[in-house]
Amino acid sequence: MTAETTRTLTGNHWGAGISETKDGKLVAVHPHPDDPNPSEINRNIASSLNGRARVLRPAVRRGWLEGEGVRGRDSFVEVSWDDALELIAAELTRIRQTFGNTAIYGGSYGWSSAGRFHHAQSQLKRFLNGQGGFVRSEGNYSYNAALVLMPHIVGPFRTHVAQATRWQVVAKHTDLVVMVGGMATRNTQVSDGGVAKHRMMDNLKACSEAGVKFVNCSPLKSDAADEIKAEWLPPKPGTDTAVMMGLAHTLLSEGLHDPEFLDRYTVGFDKMAVYLRGEADGVKKSAEWAAAISGVPADRITSLAREMAAGRTMITCAAALQRADFGEQPLWMTVTLAAMLGQIGLPGGGYTVGYGVNANIGNIERPFRWGTFPQGKNPISDFIPVAMITEMLLNPGEEYKYNGESRVFPDIRMIWWAGGNPFHHHQDLRRLHRAFQRPETIIVNELNWTSTARHADIVLPVAAPQERTDFGGGKSDNALVPMPASAEPPGEARAEFDVYADLAERLGTAEQFSEGLDSDGWLRRIWDQTQKAAIASGESVPDWETFMSGDVVELKDPSPTQVFMAEFRKDPEANPLQTPSGRIEIYSDRIAGFQLDDCKGHATWFQPRDAAAGKQPLYLLSGQPGTRLHSQLDNGDYSLSRKIQRREPVLIHPDDAAERGIADGEIVELFNDRGRCLAGARITADILKGCVFLWTGAWYDPDYDAPQDRDRHGNPNVLTHDLRTSSLTQSPASHSTMVDMQRYEGEVPDLIVHDQPAFEDASRSAIQHKLRGKDKQ
Repeated sequence: MTAETTRTLTGNHWGAGISETKDGKLVAVHPHPDDPNPSEINRNIASSLNGRARVLRPAVRRGWLEGEGVRGRDSFVEVSWDDALELIAAELTRIRQTFGNTAIYGGSYGWSSAGRFHHAQSQLKRFLNGQGGFVRSEGNYSYNAALVLMPHIVGPFRTHVAQATRWQVVAKHTDLVVMVGGMATRNTQVSDGGVAKHRMMDNLKACSEAGVKFVNCSPLKSDAADEIKAEWLPPKPGTDTAVMMGLAHTLLSEGLHDPEFLDRYTVGFDKMAVYLRGEADGVKKSAEWAAAISGVPADRITSLAREMAAGRTMITCAAALQRADFGEQPLWMTVTLAAMLGQIGLPGGGYTVGYGVNANIGNIERPFRWGTFPQGKNPISDFIPVAMITEMLLNPGEEYKYNGESRVFPDIRMIWWAGGNPFHHHQDLRRLHRAFQRPETIIVNELNWTSTARHADIVLPVAAPQERTDFGGGKSDNALVPMPASAEPPGEARAEFDVYADLAERLGTAEQFSEGLDSDGWLRRIWDQTQKAAIASGESVPDWETFMSGDVVELKDPSPTQVFMAEFRKDPEANPLQTPSGRIEIYSDRIAGFQLDDCKGHATWFQPRDAAAGKQPLYLLSGQPGTRLHSQLDNGDYSLSRKIQRREPVLIHPDDAAERGIADGEIVELFNDRGRCLAGARITADILKGCVFLWTGAWYDPDYDAPQDRDRHGNPNVLTHDLRTSSLTQSPASHSTMVDMQRYEGEVPDLIVHDQPAFEDASRSAIQHKLRGKDKQ
């Protein structure tokens, strides 16, 4: 008998695709034919969803049932859905009644699904809001410093990202693009909510063909695409602020800055000028000073400053630079340097923070807001900055500073995590492992047995995007993507909406959660909202049945020639910025008034902490891989194809490799005082000597019998410190990390995390005992 093959549309954060199913089993996801530069991440989907690590049935940690054990190391007991939901209902009720809803932390993150309805964060938050609320996180790991800092000095960051000058404008008007921190095109495979067409590479090629010159100021040469022929000007990691100050000092000392722009559009430059000249601290921030710190030649800093002043210049600042010690400073200095050039608001000039952070910034925007699944209102106002989960768990009741406020960590007794993997995106994972021992109950919704699932007490198997019906619409895209289910969920996996609906029924809040609708009813309601928004914007979209049986719906580009801050430049009085002064705040009285030692009233140079300690010789760089989105589907075929002996590759300069006797393709061990991990050496001259680059997202696979619980797989966050950028934004500072490396001697251990954990049986009485609440509390 011939296998029946079907093909249906699907959508992911890395693009639209065509799901191929044979006899009901997903076997591949192919590129959409209209995508000019589709992502190969689609190759991970079928192999991961059908892989050995798939969570197939609800499971409970045996030690949690018995009141003992260690999260991350224990075996699990598979249970029925009825038992799992009864355990959750009983535990949620106990926590609320005993400690209140401020003892519940909803640790959801937004990358799990590109669907508008089956969005893990929205589903979990709506459910928890209906149960009296929860402590939430604020901000994100990617650009948290910008979210907190930029409103003080220029205005709301998310709004400004959407207003970024289009690359078509850069191609027409710009002479020079200075990419501080580079602009890695591997990041432009993805966009939150999805991307129907990958436009970035074609737009960059058009810029290069039009004669735009690019300068890549990154320790990694591949942080600029080969096609744009960028000059590589690599600074030591963490010294970008110093380089920009050297550029600024040159502009100031040679009279190349724009006093008229500074007078009309900014406040506080006089104080910054005093700092640049060294009149405040006796240190001139000259090109020579910057060269000594950064390794970039002083004469090139000087000549680059002159080139920037001589023509139309766009300064781009990579989001990664803020994920380092004092990560607010390169953001502030980017704005300061652009203001000194006086080109902000001109076509092709000024600055953008975040170009290249996803596929759409500067390329496209959505013409209106799509419909969405409402989260409801959270009765609990308490929150933590997103990167402070470990501090919160280890230090309940402790005070900390955030954005000018004094706050107190809540005492968390229950965590529910859905749509994220903290054992990927958090830092100092051994410390996080210790912190995860503190709560009384941890629930995780997961596709696969990641390390986060292995640190849970109750694990719920959930359906993947290809296993449920939805539709996609990116937050910054101009297309809507039908996502009909192409396969049934394996084992006992279920759509999260159905899980929460059943749980709400048990807890007496069914109507509040579902409003009498099933998944199909909610999808039609959300689509109706989208249709109405389309009509209001002068567009139209088809009815639900026509849409779901058709192809991607592409809508108009709302602003193809937009120029960032053009209206402000035209009339700053009529179009003031959302800052205290209404102008660009090169000096912020508000921030200065917070009296913080680690974030002053203007951009300031601070020495990175790990480098200052001088314990290890190599700078560790880590970033988004080209083979997956963060840690998603790490066990998929495409992700595995680029590993070395199943370990994540680490880039190392030939001189650094020779000094340590390391050959290409060998397994190496990276280490510092915080941890150790194995990786596969990839020797290349495309990385600055003295640096190594280890991709993020390898599923954390600790060997608890090895020194420092050595990670077998190559996760850089066993090495990164868990200090914050500053007490202003409390953002992650993972990129300020020093390590050493050596050849790994001995037999390379097998990976565990791409397989199932150990399962055991448990008596019915143990489950009943837990349900009656007689366990240790």
